[in-house]
Amino acid sequence: MAFKIGPINLNAIAQGVGGLAFGSGDHGSEDDDSGVERLLDRISNGVLADDRRAAVAELQAVVAESVSAQLAFGAMGFPVLMSVLKEERDDVEMVRGALETLVNALTPIESTPGVFNEVQPASLNSELLSREAESISLLLSLLAEDDFYMRYYTLQLLTALITNCRTRLQEAILATPRGLTRLMDMLMDREVIRNEALLLLTFLTRDAEEIQKIVVFEGAFEKIFNIIKEEGGSEGGIVVQDCLELLNNLLRNNPTNQILLRETIGLQSVVSLIKLRKGIADSFTQQKTVNLLGALETVALLLAGSSDVEPTKDANRIANQTVFSQNKLLDHLLMLSVESRWAAIVVRCAALRCIGDLILGHAQNRDALGSKLLGEDPDVEPALNSILRIFLRTSSLQECIAAEFVFKCFCEGNPDGQMMLASTITPLPQSSLHGGKIIEDANRVSFGSILVQALISSEGQNDLEASCRAASILSHILKDNVQCKERVLRIQLEIPVSALSTPELLMPRIVKYLAVASPISHKQETHDHMISNKKSIWLQPVLLRLLVTWLADCPDAVNCFLESPAHLTYMIELVLSRSSAASVHVAGLAAVLLGECIVFNKAAKDNRDAFMVVDAISQRIGLTAYFHIWEEMQISPLFISAASASRLPKPLTRSTAAEVVGVSDAQDGEQPFETDESRTSPVDPLLTSFYDSAFVSFIKHLEPFVREKIVELFSRPKSKVTIIPASLDKKNGESDSDYIIRLKSFMEKQCHEMQELLGRNAALADDLAKTKGDSNSFIRGHNSAMQGTVNGITSRLEADNLRQELQETRNRVETLKAEKRKCEDEISTYKQLAVKYEADLKSLSDAYNSLEQANFHLELEVKRARGGNESILPDLEAVREEGRQEAQKESEAELNDLLVCLGQEQSKVEKLSSRLAELGEDVDVLLENIGDEGEVQGDDEEED
Repeated sequence: MAFKIGPINLNAIAQGVGGLAFGSGDHGSEDDDSGVERLLDRISNGVLADDRRAAVAELQAVVAESVSAQLAFGAMGFPVLMSVLKEERDDVEMVRGALETLVNALTPIESTPGVFNEVQPASLNSELLSREAESISLLLSLLAEDDFYMRYYTLQLLTALITNCRTRLQEAILATPRGLTRLMDMLMDREVIRNEALLLLTFLTRDAEEIQKIVVFEGAFEKIFNIIKEEGGSEGGIVVQDCLELLNNLLRNNPTNQILLRETIGLQSVVSLIKLRKGIADSFTQQKTVNLLGALETVALLLAGSSDVEPTKDANRIANQTVFSQNKLLDHLLMLSVESRWAAIVVRCAALRCIGDLILGHAQNRDALGSKLLGEDPDVEPALNSILRIFLRTSSLQECIAAEFVFKCFCEGNPDGQMMLASTITPLPQSSLHGGKIIEDANRVSFGSILVQALISSEGQNDLEASCRAASILSHILKDNVQCKERVLRIQLEIPVSALSTPELLMPRIVKYLAVASPISHKQETHDHMISNKKSIWLQPVLLRLLVTWLADCPDAVNCFLESPAHLTYMIELVLSRSSAASVHVAGLAAVLLGECIVFNKAAKDNRDAFMVVDAISQRIGLTAYFHIWEEMQISPLFISAASASRLPKPLTRSTAAEVVGVSDAQDGEQPFETDESRTSPVDPLLTSFYDSAFVSFIKHLEPFVREKIVELFSRPKSKVTIIPASLDKKNGESDSDYIIRLKSFMEKQCHEMQELLGRNAALADDLAKTKGDSNSFIRGHNSAMQGTVNGITSRLEADNLRQELQETRNRVETLKAEKRKCEDEISTYKQLAVKYEADLKSLSDAYNSLEQANFHLELEVKRARGGNESILPDLEAVREEGRQEAQKESEAELNDLLVCLGQEQSKVEKLSSRLAELGEDVDVLLENIGDEGEVQGDDEEED
């Protein structure tokens, strides 16, 4: 059978594409182009079926081996082979060859070393094929064929397409009727086809919410867990890994699918994936490690909740936490992270983070962790103590961060738990010390004793690191809990040997460690000491975070910190220091600590009050430079990234799994706190763990309060009590002239000092009011700005007074306007009443006139009657008199009623006139307008 292809210049296209990649002088590519063209001609125009099948086989081999052949095929081969797929379904061998040729055209070929191709043929061919939606629909229809290889090669072809053109293929499959249904049906096919379909679905469901919904509707959860069960659960191979990747794609940022999983399949299937059997220490293969990581990622996604809802208010997340608790997830996570030390370190870290997510904002799960005991009799220990030991002793940076995350989640929003941990912090007896180490029984030592032991261990660099780690845990115990802060503030580190011994408190020891942890104190010439110096970069920020957390909203802690003048001096030196790679964070946190000493300072003593702190900052640092350092920290990448950090774990795919497991294996043999990231990054990765969103928000909100407090301190006198020195009294035997001269010199000296103080305070206040700028420009312009600042402050005070008076005037004007509107409304009402009464009066007048006319007519009739009959005159006169009297009575009654109404209205008008006169209105003009309106209305009625 001959095929008819539309008019197309194959040579021109082939030469154009080949020239684009290889240039016009590549003779090999010209041979490949002509060879591909001849083979395509044989396929489309051949008569014998065997010859056409042979041409397909040759084309398949050429495209699989030559890059230039792939380019030439992409330019002119797709219409030919797609026609074969569409019209030659009965020729199974030919369709298989066409599909395999298409797969080879979309599969990258390793290029020769040293040769660079501007165009990647596989990507270009994928782009060309995916542009036609009909081609994708045609390929999906092949999945319904009975031939095994046709379905297999079709799935391979779709997988090759989606790796290069994922978005376009997703749109094309969505637009194809029953396209996803056919793909889901492949999961029930033979094992090889099922695995290919599973791999294709993992690519297809990434960041595609509509596809995820359809796949779940087609029963994806049931099929996924059935495959996992068939493959042996977490003990299975790479198929289990693909199933977990597909499952995680369906659950990530999709609360609807999470609810559906919980209410249909249940979360017990997820928990069973991380369940370990005892006595399997030697069975942790690399593939099982990857499978466990995928299962822990599933748990983390279910516990992460929605990004736009607070964790404590996310109903779906809380429901997942509750169901996981009912299925004993905490026991299995503790087994993975704490009890099974043979597990890979990356698995232990992931399990610890899942424990933190499980207890965050869930009181029942927090209590369960707080009461959980690990081990077997007699070696039983609370779970929190075991996690604390891991945090203090691990040589892995990632495990240290994960263990700290557990305590952070346990203490967040849990004041009772914080107080429970703080209550275990007690002084250590001297008798328990032996060579600087505490001889302890793990079964009897409390959580606080372990913490205090780490805090007071300061022999060498490693012990200092342990002290800083313990300080990090203590910061979570003290966070947002004033009672815990005051309790720990009074705790002595060690029980004194005698009554004469001075007890040492914790805060001075922390400041001491802060000075010892300075990289300058560890600077040596040897290579080993330089490595130790690099590791100590993170120690100072962690200690400063503890002090910042401790002093926040705790005046007693501020007072204790300022008891030693050396503490304030050292903080100022830290602000001015630039001695380490983390100096921005050290100086910034020290500036925050000084700001807390200003805002939360309630001391009345001169050597500890807020004014003393501000004066020290202005003298040693300068206010502009001080806030500039604060700003530098807030614009640092770590600070900015912490504000927008995502709670979701990074997706674990085939490409990243090997890398993650490889890094984990490498970390198991590394020295403490030495990772690839720490070797290349100027800032230790541990800094990224304590810049969380809550800490960042606190620092941002504290700065305006510091500025406001400094302005307040400079705008009011330090003391309102005037003290007259005793030296001003007149001495015995001193003459009046000498006494006056001495008083005069004293007054001149005092005036000079007052002028200096006023000028300095004005300059400082104006400096603070300025926008944040460079400290160097402030120092250069400081002297010239002193005089202008006094005028600036005076102008601001006058402006404030004027603004206040203007606001009061505006309020009075608004009140008068409201009263005026009310009066105008009443005047309008009375105008309407006056018009109504005038109309009534006019109607009465008309009635009276009609009576007069009737009376006149009666008089005429009487006169005519007199001329006719004199006898009836007396009767007519009587009748007329009677009628006149009755009419007069009626008129008088109506007039009296009208006069009474008019009198009442007149009194109201007089009251309104007086009120309008008070408001400044011209009453006569208003009355004239009323009269004019009445006359006009009367004239109109008369015309009618």
